[in-house]
Amino acid sequence: MFVDSHCHLNYPEFEPLMDQIRQDMHKAQVDRALIISTKLETFDAVQGLAQAYDNFWCTLGVHPDEDHVQEPSMEDFRARVHRGKVVGIGETGLDYYRLNGRRIEDMHWQRERFRTHIRFAQECQLPLIIHTREASKDTLEILRQEGEDGQARSVGGVFHCFTESMEVAKAALELGFYISFSGIVTFKNAKEIKEVAKWVPLERMLIETDSPYLAPSPHRGKTNNPSFVPFVAQEIALLKGLSIEHVAQQTSQNFEDLFKRARPPAQNTLQS
Repeated sequence: MFVDSHCHLNYPEFEPLMDQIRQDMHKAQVDRALIISTKLETFDAVQGLAQAYDNFWCTLGVHPDEDHVQEPSMEDFRARVHRGKVVGIGETGLDYYRLNGRRIEDMHWQRERFRTHIRFAQECQLPLIIHTREASKDTLEILRQEGEDGQARSVGGVFHCFTESMEVAKAALELGFYISFSGIVTFKNAKEIKEVAKWVPLERMLIETDSPYLAPSPHRGKTNNPSFVPFVAQEIALLKGLSIEHVAQQTSQNFEDLFKRARPPAQNTLQS
């Protein structure tokens, strides 16, 4: 019924809890999850989890916030992308929130990393998973410069864990991207994000946990996991005046339309 389109289940705190998490997903009717790569050094673990379970998939990428890690090249990506159950490229993008004493001008390495991801996504025709924080102008500009304009060459993708303005949401949609909402949309003080969620067409929307971060209300402050994604769907339903079933069905269909390799399993094996 529900799909968690963005989570980090390879993080160490989840390893001893995987059986319980999968049981909780089953009870919550969360039948699929996409595990997101954040660096090449941990890609084996990410891809290994996707291979281990028929309702998990994964991505390939290096997060913009990751300093002091292996810098990805096109050759690095080519060597890994054809391993089983890789369905997207990222998490990639720009993050100017944690400059750590640097200037925005000093973040050229981040911008070049982003361009590498975009070019590889276009080469292998897989969608991008975009992270942008306090960097939306440059994020959109680089996407356009690299040919992501919603036309034939574009691969599109999703702006995940959306926390930007209505203006940025409109620009992302114009470029052919989806918008994904996390537990933040359930927070009482997230008024601007709620307004954006009300406006974004359901046909262009995904839902996610970004676990272990950003647990939705009423679990705020706890360790997040994919079984909590229905709370995001419930908030979207309330904002739009729809049934939660309709939100679940449409966001799951959107997930399949975007991540075409991530088809549902032949049968429900969540408890396997």
